[in-house]
Amino acid sequence: MFRKLVRKNKQISSAECIEILKSEKRGVLSVIGDDGYPYGMPLNHYYCDEDGHIYFHSGKAGHKIDALKRCDKVSYCVYDDGQPSDIEWALKIRSVIVFGRVRFVEDFDRAMDISRKLSHCFTDDEQYIENEIAKFGVATQVLELIPEHICGKIVLEA
Repeated sequence: MFRKLVRKNKQISSAECIEILKSEKRGVLSVIGDDGYPYGMPLNHYYCDEDGHIYFHSGKAGHKIDALKRCDKVSYCVYDDGQPSDIEWALKIRSVIVFGRVRFVEDFDRAMDISRKLSHCFTDDEQYIENEIAKFGVATQVLELIPEHICGKIVLEA
């Protein structure tokens, strides 16, 4: 169902893909937007080791939410900062694309637990995290990306 990479020598391992999903904090989620146009938006994410799912937080309304209600199929692209290559100005960049389906996390306590874990990707300031949850928790929609296919590759910018 999912395409294989054409240039297999550029493919990175599944373990490397997971490492990138865990270490990088941001990516671009793409959905099928209005009138069938692709709609991609940068998001913060949290990769959960326990279930292998990727979690996001969002508002409860908007283009992304409307698109996900119509079609739960998405792709999510994450890439690292790159490493120097043999060419002075070019980088070797590892990228990962996750194809899967998004579910809305409806259980409030679970959503807030995930929100805390996502927040810990950015800060260990417990007071800040709890204040944000107290202020915005009820207005937060947590999204759960259940991967169906993950692939990654290394690309030379040149």
